[in-house]
Amino acid sequence: MSAISGRALHYVFKIGDRAKNAFFFRQILGMKVLRHEEFKEGCDAACNGPYDNRWSKTMVGYGPESSHFVIELTYNYGVNSYEMGNDFGGVTIHSKDILSRAAEHSYPVTQVAGKAGSLLTSPDGYKFYVIDQPSASSDPVQSVELNVSNLQKSRKYWHDLLKLKVLEESEASLRLSYGEQQASLEITQIAEPINRAKAYGRIAFAIPAAEQPPLHEAVKAAGGAILTPLITLDTPGKATVTVVILGDPDGHEICFVDEEGFGQLSQVESDGEQRLDTYIQKDPFQQK
Repeated sequence: MSAISGRALHYVFKIGDRAKNAFFFRQILGMKVLRHEEFKEGCDAACNGPYDNRWSKTMVGYGPESSHFVIELTYNYGVNSYEMGNDFGGVTIHSKDILSRAAEHSYPVTQVAGKAGSLLTSPDGYKFYVIDQPSASSDPVQSVELNVSNLQKSRKYWHDLLKLKVLEESEASLRLSYGEQQASLEITQIAEPINRAKAYGRIAFAIPAAEQPPLHEAVKAAGGAILTPLITLDTPGKATVTVVILGDPDGHEICFVDEEGFGQLSQVESDGEQRLDTYIQKDPFQQK
C-alpha cells in the first residue's frame, strides 16, 4: 500500500470500578460521556479482552469522535481490577482547567523526571500528563504514548507497514500520525521487556472500508500478527462495522474500523451520561 487514509479514534482502557472512573474522567479531566453501550456477552473481536461475560463500553472525551480523540472505558461485570504492565506510557492533554479541578477535589498530582506536565493517575493506574496551557487545536488530547522494546522494529512496523507519518524522531522515541490535526502516537523504547499483563489496551483508527482488505493483505504478506481477521461487529440498535485487529512487534493491539460504519455508530447520545449513571446504580458488583 502506498498510503492509508487513517484517522486516530480512541484508546481502550479496562476499568474495575465505573463509579470511581466516572468521577475521574468527568469531574477531574472534564470529559463528557459521548455514548454508553451494554452487551450481554463477549465481543467477537475481543473488544472487552478475553472475557465472555456481560460488559459495557463507555466513550468519554472532549467532543464528538468525528473530530476528537476519545477514551473507551471497558467494564467487565464482576472484574474489579486488572494487573498493570509497562506497555502503556500515558495520554498527554493540554488544559488550563484540569489542575485546578484536581486541587479543588484534593486529587493527587505529581511530577515525573523527564516528563513534561503534571501526572494524574486514573483509579486503575493509567497515566495522564497534563500540560497547563490551552490546546492549540479544538481537541485537548495531544498524544498517546506506547512503550516498545525495539524502536527500529516499531518504526518499520508503524511507519513502513501501517503508513503513519513520522512527525518527530529521536534516539529513544518516535511521534507519528495519519494527519497533522489528529492526536499523535508516541512510541518510546524502554530497557525492560514489554509486559502487557492483564490491563493491556487497544488503539483504534478509522480508514475507508475499501482500504481494509489491502491493509489486511499487506500485514499478512509482511508476516505481521493478525489477531482478528476482517470481521463484522454488531451493536444492538446501531450501525454494523467492519474491523481488523492487528498486533505490533510488542503485541500492542491496533483496531482498524471502517470509517463509513463507524461514523454512524459513533454518533453522540444525548442520554449517555444518564444511562451510565443508571447502570452504575443497578450494578450488583458496584461498591456502594
